Amino acid sequence: MTNRQQFLAGIKAQLPILLGTTPFGMIYGIAAIKAGLTPVQAIGMSMIVFAGSSQFVAAQLFHAQALGMVIVLTTFVVNLRHMLYSASIAPYVRHLTRPWKYALAFLLTDEAYAVSITNYRTASPEATQTTNKHWFTLGAGLTLWVSWQISTIVGVALGASVPASWGLDFTLALTFIALLIPTLEDAPAIAAALAAGIVATAANGLPYNLGLLLAVLVGIGVGLGAERLAGQSSAAPALAEGDD
Repeated sequence: MTNRQQFLAGIKAQLPILLGTTPFGMIYGIAAIKAGLTPVQAIGMSMIVFAGSSQFVAAQLFHAQALGMVIVLTTFVVNLRHMLYSASIAPYVRHLTRPWKYALAFLLTDEAYAVSITNYRTASPEATQTTNKHWFTLGAGLTLWVSWQISTIVGVALGASVPASWGLDFTLALTFIALLIPTLEDAPAIAAALAAGIVATAANGLPYNLGLLLAVLVGIGVGLGAERLAGQSSAAPALAEGDD
């Protein structure tokens, strides 16, 4: 595929996901205004931070008048998953220049990662070193970024005029469920998801959304622990064969 074809394929792959992220962006815009942020601050956060869940957390903590350090630490931990996304995609983009890597890193959100890693996995990391699949990721990421800005602006403009009875916030859960299920390919991933879900539900009542922070930490810990156990289990038979 040519660069243009890869770029358009990335856009096409991202379009169905916009059905969930667009209401999410509108809800963020509304929530940010209700939390006391100015329109410029709310829109600026979407343009620069570009991470829906952490933007929600930051807006809610701002509304609760949390300490600046609490806001920074909480959003940092919430966004730690992006480091995992980057580590997953890194083998496929080693051949790119730094400007390309910086651009793709900025655009690498949950939704962009979900479609991009599927596209990359159609070939081995070594094979994709000489291909142009990064154009696919660029198309997917830019599509999401542009739509996120538009939906945020619409939400900011609507402000408090949207009634809570519409229940638009439920689209957030549906979007992340749709993104999560295809990635649960092994036991460590399933264990991490279950642990994080259980902790998030049990700790939902904690102040300052600390339940979300705790769920992220527990999920990462359980996932890493399960992966280490799986590695030890696979290594044991190999050692036994070597002894023979």
